[in-house]
This record gives sequence, C-alpha cells and structure tokens, in this order.
Amino acid sequence: MPRDASPRRYLMCPPTHFRVTYSINPWMDPAKPVDLPLALAQWEDLRDRYRALGHTVELLEPRPGLPDMVFAANGATVVDGRVLGARFLYPERAAEAEAHRAWFRARGYPDVHEPEHVNEGEGDFAVTASYLLAGRGFRSTSLAGDEAQEFFGRPVIGLDLVDPRYYHLDTALCVLDDAADEVMYYPGAFSPGSRRVLARLFPDALVAEEADAAALGLNAVSDGRHVLLPQAAVGLFAPLRRRGFEPVGMDLGELLKGGGSVKCCTQELRGTPPGAA
Repeated sequence: MPRDASPRRYLMCPPTHFRVTYSINPWMDPAKPVDLPLALAQWEDLRDRYRALGHTVELLEPRPGLPDMVFAANGATVVDGRVLGARFLYPERAAEAEAHRAWFRARGYPDVHEPEHVNEGEGDFAVTASYLLAGRGFRSTSLAGDEAQEFFGRPVIGLDLVDPRYYHLDTALCVLDDAADEVMYYPGAFSPGSRRVLARLFPDALVAEEADAAALGLNAVSDGRHVLLPQAAVGLFAPLRRRGFEPVGMDLGELLKGGGSVKCCTQELRGTPPGAA
C-alpha cells in the first residue's frame, strides 16, 4: 500500500562558495576539482524536487570562506521548535555554527542553544517518534548525546560509528517513517554492540548492502512516502518500493566530492517556535 507523505519544512544553503580545498573526511580530495555550475544545478534540482512534492524550503545565506555550508544538515538539530546548535570538530567549519544560530534567532526561535560539547547537528542526530539516535566516534561525542537528551527531553540512543567512510550517522542510517520508528541502515558502519542495539530497536529495518552504502545511499531524506536518495544506490530502490515507499533518485555527484549527498544538504525544521503564530 502506498504510504502517506506529510508536508515538511527544510533548511538548505546554496553551494555558492562550494569547493574542496581541504580534506576532513575520506571522500574529500583537493586534487579533484569541483564543477561549481554543475554543483549548483544539482543542488537546485534537489531544492525544486522538494517544492514540487509540496514541502517548504527555507534558505540560509552562504558565506564566503565557508565552502561546506551547503551541507546544511550539520548546522543544528530542530525538534518541537527548539534548536540545538552545532559545535564543529574541525576549525574549517566552526564559523558555520553561528551562521545557523543567527538564522534561527532572526526568525523568532526563542530557544536556540549553543552547545558545550561537539556535535554536528543532524549529521549525527536522527529523530524518530520514540528516540533521538546519536552517532558518535568520529565527529560527535557521547557527551553531546547527553546534552541533547537534557535539552530536548527525549531518550537518546548512542550509536558508535567505526568505519571512517561513514563519519556521520546520516551517511549510515536514514529515518524512513519517523512516526512509525522505521529506518534503513548499513550494519558495517557500526560497532558490534551498536548493531545489536539497532537490531533490537528496529527489527524490521531495511538493511542496506555495502554497495549502496558506499554510494552514500543512506544519505537520504524521506517524507514518509517519497525517499530522495542518490541515484547510484540502485539496490535500495526495489526494497523501498516493496515497503510502499516511492524512491526518487537524485544526482548530487559534485557535492559527493565534499562527502555529502541528499541528507547532508537538508536540515529538517521540526515544529514551530514556541509562541509562533
């Protein structure tokens, strides 16, 4: 049976200044030039696809000198209109955190928290109805999970990432239906204990194969029906359809040179700010 999509609000940032001049993950190679017009066209295709599906896309103004701002998912986590800001591990991205916090404050979000501990936003936090899943091991710390639990008042499940190719949780796990606690993930990205936790919490999860994970196929966004994912993750399309989802293949090959794809470019704005009309 086809599933129901729910309207979403997303925050995105154009890749105006995108380039790869340093390497802070295994995907980044400064020797491989970026085709900026192509990167912009691919990003615009993703933005337009969201809007065509009935979703709202808000825009964050890109800043010179911050080439990775296009990966807007990393700048904050928003739940129930409350904003947990990011604190980036690498100095190359540190200034992005304040750009995100300023955006939220300018739009009337009264509860914008500057974190004490390193976390990289939705790169390492995934939200379902029952849990806040927290990736750790490469970019975010265990203490960041504790801080998020205290701030949001939601139970946090820590998950240890062990393969540097999957340096953020959103490269190894995607929430398919947040209301139903339904996910897909790649077991090889996680420690043995974390794999057991995932199998216990999500016994009916879609388990991805290595080839699809290596195409960043888990770096996807679902509205509960449509799943926008890298088009190269061909092995995920049929399993998603069997579960009633509609996979939508996207080409973000230029942005993949920075180590990100669909989800990395997309921060979800959950809920309205307290007191908003």
